Amino acid sequence: MRVIAGEYKGRRLDPIEGTDIRPTSDKVKEALFNILGDAVIDSTFLDLFGGTGGIGIEALSRGARHVVFIDSNSRSIKVLRGNLKRLDIKDCVEVYNADYSTAIRKLYKCGKRFDIIYIDPPYGIGLAESALKEIDKNPVLSQTGLIVVEHDSKENMPQKVGRLYLYRFKKYGNTVLSFYFTKEQSQQKEELY
Repeated sequence: MRVIAGEYKGRRLDPIEGTDIRPTSDKVKEALFNILGDAVIDSTFLDLFGGTGGIGIEALSRGARHVVFIDSNSRSIKVLRGNLKRLDIKDCVEVYNADYSTAIRKLYKCGKRFDIIYIDPPYGIGLAESALKEIDKNPVLSQTGLIVVEHDSKENMPQKVGRLYLYRFKKYGNTVLSFYFTKEQSQQKEELY
């Protein structure tokens, strides 16, 4: 695993050895950030199911102002903290070893809002839709923000979850990126993303 572009371009990131954790491929990561473009610059970014931090670190490398990482796997969190330390990233991040629903509720109660939320749970067990429902109940998405869900192509994502609407999706092999906005935002995003 490596950082593709920006301040930390080419820097290697440690994976978790010998587990079923599936890091986002470089192809999908590059496509994601090409789609997001300048929206990443100066953004607040939530990396939900953050694993070893590849997506959130890429966002920081490309100019995100602040990234919050959430993962319930303590081994992932340990590797993530090591990756952040190796790159000397400390002031613009928060790392939580917590269940996604508990973390989302706490972030909402603390008044946190994010411009970009990236959801990349283990495939095939319904966590992506559950996370969208939790975000709808505890709106941590900023008024102009977007949610990107990475999921298996066999997994059908809903068109609507509360006030969140599927705007578009892009398929890369067996991986799909689905983009959600609030209803109001989806009507304004015709030309974007």
